Amino acid sequence: MPGTGFNKGYSMSMTVLAIAEQKDGKLSSISYELITAAQKIGGELITVILAENADSLAADLASHGAGKVLAVTTPALKYFNDEIYAAVVSGLIRKYNPKLVIGPATSYGKSLMGRLAALNDAAMASDIVNLHADGDRVIVSRPAYGGNVIFDLSGAEDKIFFATIRPKIFDESKEGTGEGEVVSESPDDAVFQSKTVVQEMVVESGSSVNITEADTIVAAGRGIRGKENLPMIQELADSLGAAVGASRAIVDADWIAYRHQVGQTGKTVNPKLYITAGISGAIQHLVGMQTSKTIVAINRDKEAPIFKVATYGIVGDIFEIVPALTKRIQAGG
Repeated sequence: MPGTGFNKGYSMSMTVLAIAEQKDGKLSSISYELITAAQKIGGELITVILAENADSLAADLASHGAGKVLAVTTPALKYFNDEIYAAVVSGLIRKYNPKLVIGPATSYGKSLMGRLAALNDAAMASDIVNLHADGDRVIVSRPAYGGNVIFDLSGAEDKIFFATIRPKIFDESKEGTGEGEVVSESPDDAVFQSKTVVQEMVVESGSSVNITEADTIVAAGRGIRGKENLPMIQELADSLGAAVGASRAIVDADWIAYRHQVGQTGKTVNPKLYITAGISGAIQHLVGMQTSKTIVAINRDKEAPIFKVATYGIVGDIFEIVPALTKRIQAGG
């Protein structure tokens, strides 16, 4: 993977603040990936977890190597509100004075980190695939031009730097050294005031597996011929415990909801396994999935562009291959 194989620098004095993500009182997998990313810098690691009941989540993070874990517990943090979260984290930034603040490149993280950078008059880089220290400077790497170029950015030596980390680039931190410390923080009540009040969070029907967090994705394209054939794709995905992805063509045709769209105008994904069925491989789709670790393409056109990025290619009729593959997986083969 671009950006995961080198480590040019290591700082023993730099403080990194990682902002863990929780939904419905459960830590997202990206929270553990942030720990691994932060460890590439060295120095002191501080992890923040904000929740209605943060103590158990903080203990879990500490056991996974999250360094000093700052737990902020209050009913006002039950639901994500970027205005409140940014106010709380900004107070912690002033208290602990980190050089680098990292968060997830998810819908939550992007909203929060952009606001934090503005509040703290600082630079920000998004969708990072690598980072390291060069003395007192932070160097980050991110893709550009549809993922065809990886370039480096650096923060100023005398200023804090913010970055969002692309999910599924770094391995999840599995365990710590047993030296994790949990500190309960109690910000002033004023920071919990907001013009926006979140009453509830509603999960979209059928979205139990988020494509940006999934390890395996089965994606469908125009080659499935119609909305009535989506159950064939869903069955294969279910047999693998996978999320369902889609090309823009079938989203625009109203065969499937936008939340499934992968590509330039959809989501960028980086699963361990990406299976395409009936996707030709237009560049607009490729830029959203070409960094997947293993790509399996199924298409009847042997000249389809998708085969140029595929790890394994299967030329044939998806209406024969997909059901046969599903049956074999369900049988334990």
